Amino acid sequence: MTTVALPTHTREIHLAARPNGAPVATDFALVERELPELTDGQILVRNTWMSVDPYMRGRMDDKPSYIPPFELGAALEGSALGEVIASRSADIAVGTTVSHFAGWREHAVLDAATATPVDLELAAPQHYLGALGTTGLTAYAALTEVARVEPGDTVFVSAAAGAVGSVAGQLAKALGAKRVIGSAGGPVKTRKLLEEFGFDAAIDYRAGDLAGQLTAAAPDGVDVYLDNVGGEHLKVAIEALNQHGRIALVGAISGYNGTTSEHTPDLYLATTKEATLRGMLVTSHLPRFAEYIPKAAAWIADGTLRTTETVYESLDQAPAAFLGVLTGANTGKMLVRLP
Repeated sequence: MTTVALPTHTREIHLAARPNGAPVATDFALVERELPELTDGQILVRNTWMSVDPYMRGRMDDKPSYIPPFELGAALEGSALGEVIASRSADIAVGTTVSHFAGWREHAVLDAATATPVDLELAAPQHYLGALGTTGLTAYAALTEVARVEPGDTVFVSAAAGAVGSVAGQLAKALGAKRVIGSAGGPVKTRKLLEEFGFDAAIDYRAGDLAGQLTAAAPDGVDVYLDNVGGEHLKVAIEALNQHGRIALVGAISGYNGTTSEHTPDLYLATTKEATLRGMLVTSHLPRFAEYIPKAAAWIADGTLRTTETVYESLDQAPAAFLGVLTGANTGKMLVRLP
């Protein structure tokens, strides 16, 4: 019997400096460090996939939020998937694939209670960081609870070629929406919305006249808006909203680098339309995973839900992947594969 030596060291991406405006490569550092020995109830995971997401930009600033900021000189963190290569837990065996929150590193020592085994017979591993992960759950909870889609609705989704948006548009159709409109940057992405993700209309926000484009795409108004962008997108969505329209405030990537939008949403107009604007954090909806994952896996299997990923290779490319997701370099989910 051959015994495989376990690693004693690993590589991590640390936050080297807090950004001033848009992050740059020198805000990150690739660091090698010694792995601690396992104690009872712990597992050692070799990460195979990790996620980079826009919300991480907020954690780079040292200010209060719904989640603590990243620490300077310490590893960043985020959703990841990996294989258990050593275990001192009776609950998770060696060889199990688990999802967890210790990304941005090649190996992670975790308390077994913080890792969730995933079923690779149900779906490919990367889906658990995308359509079957918090990305997909965000879209699902937004459209079934936060801004509920009713049959016959017209739905507008911003950042529609991104991870949450591309799933949301397809789920809106599955939930009975009559018309689904997506906004994305550039003709390549807008074409994907129509040809790959099944949107009924696509708006290229880089072409200008966002309000005019939305009016043309939704002449009868918008019933539900899933906002990933904020700024001008939120302003024109309120203007296009029908009476009793619903808006799910999921993200505001247009302002993540501290930039101030010149477009101020007209909240009084929202008042006169008796609109609902509700913020959401996916962490408040995690109990719905048990309901969502079987549905989403079936949708993926039968083609109702199509997914795509933009993949960077190796840990040292993780900062570039993150900078890319902030500038819209991805179509679908932005992932880093760790060989």
